Amino acid sequence: MSDTPTHPKVVPTEYIWPFIMVTSLFALWGFANDITNPLVRAFREIFLISNAQSSLVQAAFYGGYATMAIPAALVIRKLSFKWGIMVGLALYAIGALLTIPASLFAQFNIFLVGFYVLTFGLAFLETSANPYILSMGPAETATRRLNLAQAFNPMGSLSGMLVASMLVLPNLQVAEFRETERAAHPEYADMLPSEVDGLLLQSLETFAETEPEAHADMVSADLTTVMIPYVVISMVVLLVLVLFIVNKMPDTGKEEEQIKLGVLMKHLCNVHYLGGVVAQTFYVGAQIMCWTFIIHYGMTLLGLSAAQAQNYNILAMVIFLTSRFICTFFLKYVRPGLLLGLLAIGGMVLTLGAIFIQNIVGLYCLVGVSACMSLMFPTIYGIALDGLTPNDAKLGSAGLIFAIVGGALMPRWQGSIIDGEGMTLLGMDLESVRVSFFLPVFCFIVVAIYGFLSNRLENKQGLERPE
Repeated sequence: MSDTPTHPKVVPTEYIWPFIMVTSLFALWGFANDITNPLVRAFREIFLISNAQSSLVQAAFYGGYATMAIPAALVIRKLSFKWGIMVGLALYAIGALLTIPASLFAQFNIFLVGFYVLTFGLAFLETSANPYILSMGPAETATRRLNLAQAFNPMGSLSGMLVASMLVLPNLQVAEFRETERAAHPEYADMLPSEVDGLLLQSLETFAETEPEAHADMVSADLTTVMIPYVVISMVVLLVLVLFIVNKMPDTGKEEEQIKLGVLMKHLCNVHYLGGVVAQTFYVGAQIMCWTFIIHYGMTLLGLSAAQAQNYNILAMVIFLTSRFICTFFLKYVRPGLLLGLLAIGGMVLTLGAIFIQNIVGLYCLVGVSACMSLMFPTIYGIALDGLTPNDAKLGSAGLIFAIVGGALMPRWQGSIIDGEGMTLLGMDLESVRVSFFLPVFCFIVVAIYGFLSNRLENKQGLERPE
């Protein structure tokens, strides 16, 4: 009688309920990420600050990951994945609630502190949830299991985008001010969108100087509009925290031995892991830049309103979500490193299209980048942690979550480029917004190198493995 090959389950039966609970967290941090992205442009106009200053929203948001990733990993290793999740949910709620005093006192800096604390919580959640999912079943299906869980992250992101597009951006009084100014100046219809955008910002600055009380009332109303979704999500997060408190969760990653730093460093000092941290840094930077500044692209280059530009961000997220499921299927047949490299090349080509194509097609190229980014985060994560024990993965995970600092550093750099002058390249006049997207192009080059190098190492290891 011949043995029939058995295919291990992606999620074993005994882990289905814990898997569902932990997967819900992926949607929660996706919501926080993508309701916050549009605020970079909104705060630019509400507080009348530069693009570089408004991008401090991302510096605070993603800087919280960098600050708390390693402390979170140490707490999780000492206690458990469940404790890490509960601490993360509590910090998430506290940070979201700090938008109340930020709104009441109209203080940009308090918003930054709130986002910083909120992402302390997200660092705990991501440092816990990613390796927790990897540990819920056989090692052979770990990357597929993580990709399945990560597929629910863009669902939360899409929810955040929809709230921003339908409930926040259209209801900002600063948006009404722009439309009123546009209607009062019919000559704007014959001008370049980038010129009109500059004139509208000048009008807003003049209004703040000449009618400070009316402007202050407008700012107060707009900040209240911004605050409401954060208060609502804090209530949802507290409810999820209660569910984790009352439910028993499997301790799949429990190991009793103390940290042996020398052994741990030996396990982590390899191309797969260290290269993964570098690649993750550049990937996250590219993702946050493409999703944050798509609004600037649409408003400055095509004359769209903030809400209209955000709708293209929603389309990008729908494509991202669809592509995540499709690419997860492809992982059954294509090595993760090879697929990662091919997707990075696609992202690079499409971003170049957004830079050099001067009409709506350029915006669609920028939207299409999301199809290529869909699988990058979990695939880099899975490749980097491949072969680590659950306990080593807890600290290894911290380095990969720390890599989210790319989302704190690179948008600020891009914002500074947008504040500067354009350039002429290959006979084309490129506005500063277009020039700024060379940063994501470079990021995708780094990710492609890591993907193809990882694939080459996998091939080599496969050839050296005895039959």
